[in-house]
Amino acid sequence: MEIITIILISIILIEASYLVMANPKRISAMNKDNQIFVDTSVLIDGRIIAVAQSGFISGTLTIPRSVIGELQYMADQSDSDKRSRARYGLDVVAELQAIPGLKVEIFQDGSRAEEGVDDRLLHLAKKYHGSICTIDFNLNKVARVENIVVLNVNDLAMSLRMSYLPGEKMLLELTQKGQETHQAVGHLADGTMVVVEHASGRIGQMVEIEFIRSLQTAAGKMMFAKLIDNRPVPRNDKRQPARQNQNQNQNRRRNNKPFQAEQNIVNLINKQ
Repeated sequence: MEIITIILISIILIEASYLVMANPKRISAMNKDNQIFVDTSVLIDGRIIAVAQSGFISGTLTIPRSVIGELQYMADQSDSDKRSRARYGLDVVAELQAIPGLKVEIFQDGSRAEEGVDDRLLHLAKKYHGSICTIDFNLNKVARVENIVVLNVNDLAMSLRMSYLPGEKMLLELTQKGQETHQAVGHLADGTMVVVEHASGRIGQMVEIEFIRSLQTAAGKMMFAKLIDNRPVPRNDKRQPARQNQNQNQNRRRNNKPFQAEQNIVNLINKQ
């Protein structure tokens, strides 16, 4: 009985050893899951702090030691602009480490990347099946070519940008009353609520508006606008601008004057 038990234990140990030897990359990937390797450009930019504070980063922000080494090298340069930006990047690292609930790891890959920091990031991302966080255009392109997931802060900022900016105009259907008695409310295609001032009498109509300001709240985006004129605009708006209509009317009057003069002459002749 003891011999059988020993044989079974030996078989289990052999199988476990085989699995460990056969799948080192798989186990390494499991231990290093959801690693986001941060580029120098992101730290200098600084917007990663706001993204991290919002709680949208689910993985581990991995900052290679070579990236910090590059910031340190830039901070020692004589160029005051580069020096200040590099020092700010080092401050960003410290602020990221201080954010509660955020996992930040300093990856010890050496203080200098002889092949270049970009190539080092690409190598680490492929080796540990991670992604790269960068705003560097060229690094972004190369990473996508090599099938590496890229988290671009610029792309995130563009996707969160307001669809319309103050001063821009558009046609909007007013669907309901606003909080104030003189306000009316419409909605953009993405669901953004637009509050139009002094438009309570235009509910149910398609009107032309000009955006005044935007407001970002915890409940979402909100925009305020004003009416451009007080005339209703048809839903299939085929009207021409007011100035163009005025010009056309003036041209019609001018064209009609010679015809009217000739008609008056004909009338006088007939009376005689």
